[in-house]
Amino acid sequence: MLREAAQRKQHATLKVVAVVNDTVGTMMACGYHDPKCEIGLIVGTGTNTCYMEERANVGTVEGDEGRMCINMEWGAFGDNGCLDGFFTSFDQLVDEKSINAGRQRWVTAVGWAGCYGVLGAPRQRGCALGRFEKLISGMYLGEIVRHILLALVEEQVLFRGKPSHNLQNRDIFQTKFLSKIETPGLALQQVQGILRNLELDANYEDSVLVREVCQIVSQRAAHLCAAGMAAVVEKMRESRGLEQLTVTVGVDGTLYKMHPRFSRNLQQMLQELAPRCHVTFLQSEDGSGKGAALVAAVTCREEADPSSPQ
Repeated sequence: MLREAAQRKQHATLKVVAVVNDTVGTMMACGYHDPKCEIGLIVGTGTNTCYMEERANVGTVEGDEGRMCINMEWGAFGDNGCLDGFFTSFDQLVDEKSINAGRQRWVTAVGWAGCYGVLGAPRQRGCALGRFEKLISGMYLGEIVRHILLALVEEQVLFRGKPSHNLQNRDIFQTKFLSKIETPGLALQQVQGILRNLELDANYEDSVLVREVCQIVSQRAAHLCAAGMAAVVEKMRESRGLEQLTVTVGVDGTLYKMHPRFSRNLQQMLQELAPRCHVTFLQSEDGSGKGAALVAAVTCREEADPSSPQ
């Protein structure tokens, strides 16, 4: 269908040879710089992971030699209820008010590549996220904080118990405010200024409490992401029969890159959960586009010369 659409638009020189999502694209882009990169991680609006699995463990393809990239779509983890014990009442409120409550979202997040052109399509907002994603992703962390703040106001321990009309507005407390408020060395007066710009009548005590809430929510997200990554690297280590695994994770996404504490919290917890795995994180720039270009180049080379080394 994609090829037919290109023909209808008279893009005669465009030959579509591969369809690659942002997670795989990130792994491929980082793998170009570091051959040990065998995992791709996205932590931004949503979250997802891919990794290189032993082909002998992949039941849907023939042959036992080599490895195959598995796109996990781990955002859907928990859709069967196995994460319910981790969901707080605030998470439940966020989930219930999402477009696709209790289930994973499907977003347009495809990078597509041709021999003569490469396009990376961004994630599109406005889609509901999966259960695991709703605990981690940048789209919803701010909403979790907002519901906690509303509860604290109701308990009369925040903003002197005065109801805030602005705080009732969905998405008013965006995840970017977590990043600003948690900036190391940021004075309480500046935190107070951020809150007052949101028309929240905060004093110094309120600023301390709001910052604490932000830190708890973002730290939990990083630790849950680390738990998922620990499961991936431990599976890779065990599948390969290794005592120690050394692997690089190619990572992209605004939450990982822009939040001042997320990456450190993630890496520290991963080290605790998977001590027999030495994991290095390599940030990607435009992973979808560059990774798709690499996949397209390899595919075209293979078509031109099937005997060429991969």
